Amino acid sequence: MTGYADRLETMKGSANIIHNLFNAMTDPDTISFGGGSPAKEALPVDIVRKISDEVMTKDGKGITALQYGDPYGYSELRDVVKDYLLAPKGIKAERENILITTGGIECMNLICQIYINPGDVILVESPTFVHCVEIFEMFQAKCITVETDEHGMVIEDVEKKIKEYNPKIVYVVPTFQNPTGKTLPVDRREALAGLGSKYDVIILEDDPYRDIRYSGTDLPAIKTFDKTGNVVMANSFSKIFSPGSRLGYIVATKELIDIFYQIQTATVSVTSTLSQVLCAEFFKRGYYPEHHKMICDMYRERRDVMLECFDKYFPESVKHTVPDGGMFIWVTCPESINTTEMLAEANARKVAYVAGEGFYVEGGGKGSNCMRMSFTGVTPENIEIGMKRLGELIKSKL
Repeated sequence: MTGYADRLETMKGSANIIHNLFNAMTDPDTISFGGGSPAKEALPVDIVRKISDEVMTKDGKGITALQYGDPYGYSELRDVVKDYLLAPKGIKAERENILITTGGIECMNLICQIYINPGDVILVESPTFVHCVEIFEMFQAKCITVETDEHGMVIEDVEKKIKEYNPKIVYVVPTFQNPTGKTLPVDRREALAGLGSKYDVIILEDDPYRDIRYSGTDLPAIKTFDKTGNVVMANSFSKIFSPGSRLGYIVATKELIDIFYQIQTATVSVTSTLSQVLCAEFFKRGYYPEHHKMICDMYRERRDVMLECFDKYFPESVKHTVPDGGMFIWVTCPESINTTEMLAEANARKVAYVAGEGFYVEGGGKGSNCMRMSFTGVTPENIEIGMKRLGELIKSKL
């Protein structure tokens, strides 16, 4: 049989983690804290149906929605990104600085196609988002971890690793990080942008959770401190509109956006115009502010229920983060507990999480006593039930 490409071997470990994650999300009998999906109650089904009924006519935008579109993205959606999502956050951009992608994860694929040759180094957080690691490994990049503390990336170690490894990219999730829920402080954001300029390194700012904040104060994006075009922002509509729409966007210099365009046409050709038209109308017709408030209120309640359940059902030796937004709480158990080994027992009790070990690219068993737990896709009632099951399991291990 014809041999497979070498890249399949390099991405085997991370691909298996992603496979297990989606399996846990789709089992209807399991209370899953494993996925990072929006609540089904947060999906604007009725609004999108109404928009679709009005848009999908030959005299309206039906022909545009069902036809090939501009590989840069539907112009009205690029304006939505510019006016509704970037400008209110202090990010100055024009339409020419924005390219619409097939989901936020496609941004990583495109940037790797532009910059990464086999063996090139990408600096990542420890722990980091495993789905992006899968893409980096597919391009046979070498992921090197950067030290983190309770606030995120340690800037001194970032600079040290830049000098030592000469990376092409520094990958960071600065706001409500996946998997830990941590948020990078303002001074470190500015410092990261400065390092990108100083050493001519791409700072890949992956910020899909920024707009679902429940408490605390908004922080400026790393992109706002960019003076040389070395910061590339990747974002997604999955958390604030619909993951099924498969829409994301890149913010970068016009020169780089034009190169993204070339890669886009050579791979997916164009992002779904139907999805783009519906999403643009959702924002332009004024539905977003009320929808945004609704999802933030819903997720705040679910986060608070999960935090209360840690106190009610978990032993005091189990520690956890307290995020101001996003979808994840990072849990650290006593070192005697291996969360990878415990997962089968949790599944038998019809509760799921993501074991922490897979988020550490350095391996060596690091994070084997940790887990990532998501609260957004689970009702408060089921959070209570699932947390009680999981707490009892952990207590039995101690």
